[in-house]
Amino acid sequence: MTEPTSPSLLLVDDDEALRERLAKALRRRGLEVRTAAGVVGALEAAAADSPEMAVVDLRLPDGSGLDVVRALRDLDPTTRCVVLTGYGSIATAVEAMRLGAVNYLPKPCDADQVLAAFEPSEAGAPGDPAEDPPSLARVEWEHMNRVLTDCAGNISEAARRLGLHRRSLQRKLQKYPPSR
Repeated sequence: MTEPTSPSLLLVDDDEALRERLAKALRRRGLEVRTAAGVVGALEAAAADSPEMAVVDLRLPDGSGLDVVRALRDLDPTTRCVVLTGYGSIATAVEAMRLGAVNYLPKPCDADQVLAAFEPSEAGAPGDPAEDPPSLARVEWEHMNRVLTDCAGNISEAARRLGLHRRSLQRKLQKYPPSR
């Protein structure tokens, strides 16, 4: 008789302190956790043993977390992915969901929030966008990020489409996003 195995989770984040703290907390909750610091490490770990779940940072030193989500879903369509980011926008959230992510979480987050992100959400939950509309500053920041995403990261083209000077757009995007 085989012993039941723990669900496997791949945690991909370039912030070593966050990655190790979150991995330790998830292990305490009964998951088999493997970690990677970038796209290459994540793809090697996934190729060796496809995880059931993955938590992927959006910005990695050697590429985008969205590339990891895409590759994980191509490798095993049953892998459920959650994208983490400190620079969240609607455009990147929509792109992550389009690629197959089940949720999108802002940093910082804890192990309980990560595990909850894998569960189906209830409609009309507190914080529903219809109940708490974003500020104008937040909408502007998200729009700039969406245009930048549409331009494949080309700042000059995005600035031209937005009617801004390239350097002005860079300065606006370097700021932390408005909280609401």
